[in-house]
Amino acid sequence: MTYTAAVEEMLFALEEVAGLAEAREAGAIDLGEDDARAILTEAGRFAEDELAPLNEIGDREHSRRDGHDVITPQGWAEAYRAWVDAGWGSLTGEEAYGGQGLPMALQIVLTDIVNQANAGFSLNPLLTVGAVEALQAHASDALKATYLPKMIAGEWAGTMNLTEPQAGSDLGTLKTRAEPEGDHYRLFGQKIFISYGEHDLTENIIHLVLARLPDAPEGTRGISLFLVPKFLVAEDGSLGARNDVACVGVEDKLGIHASPTCTMAYGDKGEGAIGYLVGQPGRGLNAMFTMMNQARVSVGMQGAAVAERATQRAVAFAMDRKQGATPSWTAGGPAPIAYHPDVKRMLLSMRGLTRAARAICYACAVAIDRGRPGKPDAAFWKARADLLTPIAKAFASDIGVEVSSLGIQVHGGMGYVEETGAAQHFRDARIFTIYEGTNGIQAIDLVRRKIVMQDGAVLAAYLKELRGIAEAARGANDLSLGEAGKQLEGAIDAVASAAAALAAALAAGEVDKALAGATPFLRAIGLTAGGAYLVKAALKAQEGAAPSRAGLARFFVDGFVTSVPALAANAVGGADDILAATPDILAA
Repeated sequence: MTYTAAVEEMLFALEEVAGLAEAREAGAIDLGEDDARAILTEAGRFAEDELAPLNEIGDREHSRRDGHDVITPQGWAEAYRAWVDAGWGSLTGEEAYGGQGLPMALQIVLTDIVNQANAGFSLNPLLTVGAVEALQAHASDALKATYLPKMIAGEWAGTMNLTEPQAGSDLGTLKTRAEPEGDHYRLFGQKIFISYGEHDLTENIIHLVLARLPDAPEGTRGISLFLVPKFLVAEDGSLGARNDVACVGVEDKLGIHASPTCTMAYGDKGEGAIGYLVGQPGRGLNAMFTMMNQARVSVGMQGAAVAERATQRAVAFAMDRKQGATPSWTAGGPAPIAYHPDVKRMLLSMRGLTRAARAICYACAVAIDRGRPGKPDAAFWKARADLLTPIAKAFASDIGVEVSSLGIQVHGGMGYVEETGAAQHFRDARIFTIYEGTNGIQAIDLVRRKIVMQDGAVLAAYLKELRGIAEAARGANDLSLGEAGKQLEGAIDAVASAAAALAAALAAGEVDKALAGATPFLRAIGLTAGGAYLVKAALKAQEGAAPSRAGLARFFVDGFVTSVPALAANAVGGADDILAATPDILAA
C-alpha cells in the first residue's frame, strides 16, 4: 500500500479547526497560508519518497548494537542525510543560531507527516527539536553558541536522559551524580530507555541528563540538568576525544524496531562523563520540562499520525478486498468489504478518532505559539497550552492504539500476519501511551493541576469555546448538525460538572478519590473536544466537502460523544470500588 500525505486535509485542520488562521488575524503568528502549504507539500513529498519506503525495512531489520556503537537499518543514514540537506530539522530553531524561526504549529504538522510515513525514523529529529528548545530556554550563551547551530542544522542529534533502573516515573529517586570540576562536571550513573541514545546518523550526540550534585537534597528539588556530548567539543567547534559515555545495551522491543532504545552508562571507565550545567542548580526538572512538554505534544501527534497511516491502509484494503454480498453493492459479484455496514462502522470510527486526535494536537501547538512571551494575550494562551498538553498526549496516543487495532480487525486474518503491514502500526503505536509520562500520569496532571488552574477559569474558558461551536451547530442549516450540537452541549455540561466535583474532592483533601477518576475524565474531555473540532470542521468546510464532514461529525457525536456523560459520572462516582480494592482482592 502506497502512503499518501494528505496535505490539504492537514492544512485545513491546522488553519480552520485548530485556529492558525485566527492566530494570524490576531497578529500572534506570522506565517502565511500559502507559505505553510508550500512547506507542507514539500514535507509530504519528502516523506512519501524518502521515509515511507524505509518503514517496513526498519521494522524488519531493527537497529543493532556493535560494541558501543549502534548501526541503524539499511537506508537510514542516507535518508537522514537527505533530511539534513533539506533543512527539516531547523524549522523552529532560533534564527540567531541558523534556525528558520517558524511556529511550533508547523513543526507539529511536520511531525504528523513524518510519523505517518515512518514512526521509527521520526524519534531522532523529534528529540533533537525538543533538546534545542530546552537549550534555547535555559542554557548559557556559551553553550548555545557551541551546540545550537549544529543541533538545529541536524548535524548533531539530541537526547533526553531521565529514567533509571530504580527510577521510572518517580524521578525523585534517581541516583546519577555529577561531581564539579572547574567549569564542568563529571557524571556517573546509568540511564535506561534512551531513544536514539547511540546511532550512526550524526557525528555527535548531545545528551541532556538529569543528575544530582554532591550537596543536592533528596527528591525532585535536588535534580540538576547537564549537557553531556558524546564527543567533546574544542573551542574552535571541532570534535575531540570521546566522552566517558557509552551505550551498553539496546532493547528488543514490541515495535518501532528501527529506533534504538538504549541503556547508557556514564563514567563506566572511571573518568566520569564531562558535562555542563544547563540552567540553575537544583532546577533541572524545570528545565527538562521545557523539552518534556514539547515532547508530550509530539508523542500525542505520533499516536494520531500512526492512526492516520493505519486508516489509509485499512481503507485501501477494504476497497480492494471483495467478500460476501450487501444491498449497497449493485455491480454484481462479491462486494468490496468497505460496503459492509460493520466495516463502514470501523472505518468511520478510525477516520473520526484520527481527525479528532489530530485537531487536539494541532490546537495545542497553536496555543503554544500564541503563549510565547510578547504575543497578544500570551498568558491566556500559555495557560490554554498547559491545559491541552496532557489531553493531547494521552488522548491522541490512546487513539493511535485503538485505531491501529481496528485496522487489524478490518484486515481480518490478514491483519494478524505481518505481510499486510497492519500489525506494525499496532506494535509501533503501543509505546506512545507510555512515553513522556504514562497516560495515567497525564490524567493525574490534568485533574490535580490543570483543571484547577486559576480556580478553574482556564478550563471554563476552554469549555466556553467548545460551547460556542455547539451553539453554532444548533443554528446551522444542516438540521442533523443541530442535533449534534445539542448532544455536544450535554457532553460539555457533563465535563464541567465532573471537573467541579473533582476539584471539590481535591479541596477537601480527598486526593485519591479525585485521582481514581482522572483517566475517565481525560477520556471524557478528549472525546468532547474531538467532537467539537469535527463539528467545527463541518461548519467551516466548503460546500462541496460539507456533506462528508457533516456525516463524519454526526457519526462521531452519536458514536463517541454520547458516552461522555457516562464517563463523567464514572470519573466522579466510580472511585469507591477502586479505592476499596486491596492487593488480596486483586490477586483473587
